[in-house]
Amino acid sequence: MTTIVDSPVTSSLDIRPLQPTIGAEIGGVDISQPLEPAVRDEIRAALLRHKVVFFRDQELTQQTHESFAREFGPLYTHPGAAKSDPSRSAIHRIAAEDLKKYEKSHQPQPGDDVWDAYHTDTSWRLVPTWGAVLRAVVLPEVGGDTVWVDAALAYEKLDDEVKARLEGRHVTHDYRSALQVTGFDYPIVAHPVVRTHRETGEKNVWVNFTQRPTIIGLDRAESRELLSAVIDQYRRPENQVRFSWRPGSVAFWDNRATVHYAVRNYGSTPRLLERILIADEPQYTDL
Repeated sequence: MTTIVDSPVTSSLDIRPLQPTIGAEIGGVDISQPLEPAVRDEIRAALLRHKVVFFRDQELTQQTHESFAREFGPLYTHPGAAKSDPSRSAIHRIAAEDLKKYEKSHQPQPGDDVWDAYHTDTSWRLVPTWGAVLRAVVLPEVGGDTVWVDAALAYEKLDDEVKARLEGRHVTHDYRSALQVTGFDYPIVAHPVVRTHRETGEKNVWVNFTQRPTIIGLDRAESRELLSAVIDQYRRPENQVRFSWRPGSVAFWDNRATVHYAVRNYGSTPRLLERILIADEPQYTDL
């Protein structure tokens, strides 16, 4: 069963759940200002409970964006962020034109399976980042939503037979072709397909479908069969929350508990979001 982490009994925040197990909008706080420790702890408790939280009508600069993210841990500089703007190395631009470059560099290789792009950030690292804070900068008039999936609920709804076959298995996360465009390299890593969240105790099914996933120790057909069962759960609307961006919108999510999917339905209209990643502990920064 899915574990629910209780928020504090008394709260200065207005927390409105969007779906039963994932997603909530938080009001009653200006995150451009320094947070009182009690408010910071309430936001973190809400994040653990709801897995992704949203703030509306926030007026953040790059500096205050960084300051808010830093309230929850040390920041991680993504190789793509360091190249795009060395002066703001923690900020990674998520722009429509950059996504096109990524897709060009990350073309499927012969024999690769092609999946819908459900993913989690920096899973290519031995120690992935635990959180991410994403803010709207330039938006299309309509379209460009983001979908988050409750990875614990996705696991819970797998058939028992599939759960048994996934237990103890590891899946590859291969981001090399995209990293090499930035002059960076990293070996292929493998994480457990089923991971236990160390703070909530939930079991999550955790696969990055943008990074050539293959379940180690299985032949291609069986790996594909099991990965298909996972992505079928990711695609189910009842396991998701969908967020429509507006000016001043900010999303903060737990990478350990979710995967997400960017809806690319806005054509050639400009769209720019800026993301800051929060490092997990221990920080093996040189791995």
